[in-house]
Amino acid sequence: MGEENKIYPTAIIHPNARIGKNVEIGPYVIIGENVEIGDGTKVQPHAVITGWTTIGKDCVIFPGASIGAEPQDLKFKGEKSYVIIGDRTKVREFATIHRACGPEEETRIGNDCLLMAYTHVAHNCIIGNNVVMANNASVAGHVIVEDRVVLGGFAGVHQFVKIGRNAMVGGFSKLVQDVVPYTIVDGRPANVCGLNSVGISRAGISLSSRRAIKQAYKILYRSGLKLAQAISVIEQEVDSCPEVEHFLRFLRNADRGICRENHEGNN
Repeated sequence: MGEENKIYPTAIIHPNARIGKNVEIGPYVIIGENVEIGDGTKVQPHAVITGWTTIGKDCVIFPGASIGAEPQDLKFKGEKSYVIIGDRTKVREFATIHRACGPEEETRIGNDCLLMAYTHVAHNCIIGNNVVMANNASVAGHVIVEDRVVLGGFAGVHQFVKIGRNAMVGGFSKLVQDVVPYTIVDGRPANVCGLNSVGISRAGISLSSRRAIKQAYKILYRSGLKLAQAISVIEQEVDSCPEVEHFLRFLRNADRGICRENHEGNN
């Protein structure tokens, strides 16, 4: 174990677990055999970290969190699978993060995320960087959440749904289709309310790119075109930039269809 660790005597840590330097482990924490904890991470009382789980540097795991438990999937047969969490991520009280279903598969959470109390990340999910999940938000199996997404409290995401970068999901929303990048969605089922202009600005996206995103959004949602036609028009009429290229890639791979616009919303 690393030097200068602060480990409470009642913590139960398997001797084969790999614990980095300057790690703090509180009372009654349980850490399993195949767990790796990065330097500077704090694990607070009663947290349970099991399975083949790797947690990065300077994370905080709050009381009662459960990370690396078996997936809630009837197809799971005890195979070796993983949870991988990046650096500086905070997992709040009683959040649950399950390892993947399928041999050598993984559930992955990026850097600088905040998973608030009672959030749930199911098996085989991929959560990007700088993602915020508010209290009780839950994502089902195989969901992809791209960078800088905000999920409101009690939002529920159907399996295999993709949520594009810089999107915001309203509290109590029900997501059964893909959420286009840079948009705000809300409702049961969720509809698009407009562009996430504040989130886009805070992400440091340039003014010219923001204008291009707005133009692409209007072609997609206001032109009356079908998805394939809208993609073609965006390719032809909107100035290329990394954000628009990502917008187009996402649309081309929206296997479940996309959330449509709520015409009572505004842009």
